Amino acid sequence: MVNLARKGFALTTSTTTLGKNQHATLAGGCFWGVEELLRTYPGVISTCVGYTGGQLANPSYEHVKTGRTGHAEAIDITFDPAKLSYEDLLHFFFNLHDPTTLNRQGNDRGSQYRSAIFYHDEAQRLTAEAVKASVDASGKWPKPVVTEMITASTFYPAEDYHQKYLEKNPGGYTCHYIRD
Repeated sequence: MVNLARKGFALTTSTTTLGKNQHATLAGGCFWGVEELLRTYPGVISTCVGYTGGQLANPSYEHVKTGRTGHAEAIDITFDPAKLSYEDLLHFFFNLHDPTTLNRQGNDRGSQYRSAIFYHDEAQRLTAEAVKASVDASGKWPKPVVTEMITASTFYPAEDYHQKYLEKNPGGYTCHYIRD
């Protein structure tokens, strides 16, 4: 179900399935670096950076960057479950950012940079909780995983200049990389 609240772009979904493809929403700090690593990951069909999880309708970057809207910089992902399971997508997500830093990734600080999984249904919630528990128990991280589990709400795509930012600006800032 698409909500045309802002230029035809605000997205709401009532299920993870879009045709045969599935839908996920993740936040792991600045959306530029997260998108850059996810957009070419095998099984990912498309990505869109934006804002979700806050109180303000139709937020802009100027609003969200203040940290006062409750929104996180997030990535809306469409993926093919025949090529990439939601569980595997989440394991990759936990390898591309530090899930133990509260409201921070690298030099970026504020609640808009929090680590969060916005689940779209009960199956996603259960999978996300299991993956988070597995990552936390793995001993990979010296501190507890603080990734939030949040029911998905309206996703507002960011301004055009943020979309595929690091593809358009290869020398741009990112604090994201694959952690072994």
